[in-house]
Amino acid sequence: MRLLTYNPISLAPPEPRNKGKFVGPKPPFKLQEIWAVRIRLDPEHRIRDLAMFNLAIDSKLRGCDLVRLKVSDVMHGRHAVARALVVQHKTQQPVRFEITEQTRDAVEAWVDHASLAKDSRLFTSRVPGSPHLSTRQYGRIVKRWAAMIGRNPREYGTHSLRRTKATLVCRRTKNLRAVQLLLGHTKLESAVRYLGIEVDDALEISEQTGA
Repeated sequence: MRLLTYNPISLAPPEPRNKGKFVGPKPPFKLQEIWAVRIRLDPEHRIRDLAMFNLAIDSKLRGCDLVRLKVSDVMHGRHAVARALVVQHKTQQPVRFEITEQTRDAVEAWVDHASLAKDSRLFTSRVPGSPHLSTRQYGRIVKRWAAMIGRNPREYGTHSLRRTKATLVCRRTKNLRAVQLLLGHTKLESAVRYLGIEVDDALEISEQTGA
């Protein structure tokens, strides 16, 4: 009869796959951080990155939707539009967003610099055969922006840009319905969970709402 021997090594729990990685929702950029990134992008003539950064904040789009944008989605002729509409890849639902003046200037400068046609992808890829910048590469760029201003790049991702303006709007207006529409969420609860609104935040909103 063969006796089974105890091997403590075999019973050791496996290391988690996310060991050493930041776990949890990616934080939005704060207002002072937004301007810190812009200051570093503009003087260095990173025309594409400045257009991408500004448009990511204004549009509040998911990374997969931002990289798929065509020039015609945000430009009319040689000028960027003040408001745009795109169909979200994940939900197949349309969402509208504003394009501020500084973002329009940055987008127009990039389109002119890159000599992009109206049917071209706005953020082209340098990889042969790839029609546009990949979501993964966009994520790397976001981390580079975070590191540029002294933040831990592991804590930031593409959703940091998507959350940025929505978080600012929520804090200033306390209008969750508006935030839901801006993010293109079909349910209000989805917007609440996405922004990480806690009970104290909800109570503060309730206290400021007369009944």
